[in-house]
Amino acid sequence: MTTMSGNLRIDGARLMDRLAALGTIGALPGGGVKRLALTDEDKVGRDRLVSWMRDLGLSVEVDVIGNIIGTRAGSSDAAPILLGSHIDTVATGGLYDGALGVLAGLEIVETLNDAGITTHRPIAVAAFTNEEGARFAPDMMGSGAQTGALPLDDMLRAKGIDGTRVGEELDRIGYRGDLPVGAIRPAAFLELHIEQGPVLEAEGYAIGAVEGVQGISWTEFTIEGVSNHAGTTPMAMRHDAGVVAAEIALLARRIATEAGPPQVATVGSIMVEPNLVNVVPDKAVLTVDLRHTDERDLQRAERRLHEGAQAAVEAEGCAMAARSLARFEPVRFDTRLVDLVAENAAGLGLGVKRMPSGAGHDAQMFAPICPTAMVFVPSRHGLSHNVHEYTAPDQIEAGANVLLTTVLQLAGEGSILDR
Repeated sequence: MTTMSGNLRIDGARLMDRLAALGTIGALPGGGVKRLALTDEDKVGRDRLVSWMRDLGLSVEVDVIGNIIGTRAGSSDAAPILLGSHIDTVATGGLYDGALGVLAGLEIVETLNDAGITTHRPIAVAAFTNEEGARFAPDMMGSGAQTGALPLDDMLRAKGIDGTRVGEELDRIGYRGDLPVGAIRPAAFLELHIEQGPVLEAEGYAIGAVEGVQGISWTEFTIEGVSNHAGTTPMAMRHDAGVVAAEIALLARRIATEAGPPQVATVGSIMVEPNLVNVVPDKAVLTVDLRHTDERDLQRAERRLHEGAQAAVEAEGCAMAARSLARFEPVRFDTRLVDLVAENAAGLGLGVKRMPSGAGHDAQMFAPICPTAMVFVPSRHGLSHNVHEYTAPDQIEAGANVLLTTVLQLAGEGSILDR
C-alpha cells in the first residue's frame, strides 16, 4: 500500500476526453446532447460508463432503480466515500451537467490507480437514474429512492411524458438491477458540478463551495373551461382556460419579483386545447417551478400561488385541479465538508466563493443521511440545459483537483469523519 500524496493531481486531458466521448452519445446537431433517462441513448451511455468502470477495476453493481455504483476497495471495509451525479440530460442538454460529477469520480479512481495509492476507506462512483426529471417526474429520482426520500414502488410506476413507465423502461434497457436501494450507505457524499448559473464567472471565482440547495416546489395546474367560437362569444360570457393559465403565469412572476432574491419562479410548460387560432380554449395545463433557500418563504410563495390561481379560476368561471410534481425542502450541507472544500480550493491557489445552489442535485438527497458537500466550477455566460453549455478545461481540471484533495482527506484513516 502506498501512502497518499498531497501533491497528487488529476489528468485534465484524460477527463476531457471522457466527457467528449460520452457527449457523442445522443449528440445534437450543432452541439449539446439529448440523452433522456432510460432511453436507448441512455442505455448506450450507461454501457459505456460500466465499461470504463470495469476497465478501472471497480466492482460494479446496479440497484433496482437503475443506479450504477462502481466501488474501489480500500484497506478497510469501512463505509465508502461516494462520488457521483448523473448522465441523463434534458432534451437540449450540454456535455457537462451531471456527466462531470460522474466522470471526475472515474478520473480520481484512475489517478489513484496510476499512483498506486490505496485509501483507507473505499471510494465509490455512482451515476443516479433520472436526475433531470425531463422524461419522468420527479427529478432526483434515483438518488431519492436510494436514500429513502422517494418511495421506490411509486418511482417504478412513475409515468413518463411519452406514456412509458420507469420500471418497464428499466427492464427494456436491462438496467433494473438486483442491489436493494440503500444497500450502500456512504460515510460521505461529494459531487462536482458546473454551477449552471452566472455568479462564479461574473465575480471571478474559480470554485464554489456549495453551502446548500434551494427548496424546490413543482406544481401542475389543469384548467377546465368551455370551448367556443372566437368571433361570436362575447368577452364577458367566456370561460377561457387559456386566460387563467396566463394569469397564473403572470402571478408566478409577480411572486418572485415582489419577494426579491433568492425567490425564483418559472412557468416552463403551457399547453392549451384545442390549440386553434379561432377557438376559445377549453383546457390548459401549465407547470410552475418555485424555489427558495428558506422553507418558510417557499411555503409563503406556494400559498400565494394557489390562492391567486383559485381566484383567477373563479373570476373566469372555470374549474381547476392542481397536483404536486415534486417537493423538496431546502437543504444545508455539512459545514465541516463545506469548510474543507473551501480550504482545499484556497490551498490550490484558487478563488473560492461560498454559495447556495439554485438548481437541484443528487447531493441534496444524501445530505439527510451522511455528511455531504458539492464543488462548483463556472459556467460560461451562466448557460446550462442548453447546447452551448461550456466550462473551460482548466476550470474543470481545477474543480476535479479540489475534489481529489478532499476525497484523499476524507478517505484517509483518522479523517474528520472519524471524529
